[in-house]
Amino acid sequence: MVVFSCLVCIDGSLCFFAFQFQVRSIIATGWGGLAVGDLPETIFKIDKTPHSWLFRHVSAVVHHGGAGTTAAGLRAGRPTIVCSFLIDQPYWGERVYALGAGTKPIPQKQLTAEKLADAICEVTTSQTVRQNAETLGRKLCAEDGIANAIAIISPLKGNKHGKCVSAV
Repeated sequence: MVVFSCLVCIDGSLCFFAFQFQVRSIIATGWGGLAVGDLPETIFKIDKTPHSWLFRHVSAVVHHGGAGTTAAGLRAGRPTIVCSFLIDQPYWGERVYALGAGTKPIPQKQLTAEKLADAICEVTTSQTVRQNAETLGRKLCAEDGIANAIAIISPLKGNKHGKCVSAV
């Protein structure tokens, strides 16, 4: 099963893909309230659900590439396909690809059913991508992010202007 989260498919690529290839899918419409019409039986629509729960139950994640969604997919240890459309999303898509945990990102304007199908086939059949995603997920879950952030930020308390920077 593949989950599509916060994804806008202007040309209907998602529905066409799921119908043509009979892939069981979940489309999470997200906070943006993505409007979807009639869906094939293979697609289940949900409005909102915690990514930290949902992503653990699917074989791959397709999303827009926001930092939080990317982190949730990687923490779940799932291969990731990023279909970015603005700001930092292309960066996160490139990071996922560079880490070997997903495909080369597909910009929304270039997204087609064929490109989506190829990407999903790649991440769900490649043992290397799946293992990379699982290994990265285990590492991220074992990491103490707060302690790491404190260790990085603490030396910056006294900046070059002599003003103290403190966390609230």
